[in-house]
Amino acid sequence: MIRSPRLALTLLALALAASGALRIGFGVGTALARAPEAEEGNVPMDCPAPPLAVVEALADRESRVAVRETALEERLAALDLAEAAIATRLQELESAEAELRQVVTLSDGAAEADLSRLTALYEAMKPADAARLFAAMPVDFAAGFLGRMRPETAALVLAGMEPEAAFSITAMIAGRNALAPTE
Repeated sequence: MIRSPRLALTLLALALAASGALRIGFGVGTALARAPEAEEGNVPMDCPAPPLAVVEALADRESRVAVRETALEERLAALDLAEAAIATRLQELESAEAELRQVVTLSDGAAEADLSRLTALYEAMKPADAARLFAAMPVDFAAGFLGRMRPETAALVLAGMEPEAAFSITAMIAGRNALAPTE
């Protein structure tokens, strides 16, 4: 209950003005969207063409980028080929290494069998005959066989040798592991 008619008229005018402003505000967005400048494909008439120097510079840059891209693609292809070749070579090396291990194992086994047979042969000889044979051998060669013999047989062979030769052989046997690591 408004007591003043002026106040009532002012409030009524404000409500009508607010309603009109809202109606105009909602219609402005739609009107702007329907404007001919907002349609797709319309280019403003005042946009100047780019200068010829800029166009040439961009075209030149584009061609350089294309050349670089081609070179990079070729380099990547070459790297892929190299990687495949390396992988193949690595497999071949691993296979060759395995074969070499087998050959070395067979060779070591054959050499060990030969040395065992010769050692047994020297042990089966009479000590005096073996002593003459070992005295004629190089010291390191004779020391290798005497070191593999049973101690009793090796002692009989050394006893039959000249003292200097026996000393050289025993010194060689005693010192052959002197440089071996202790830890």
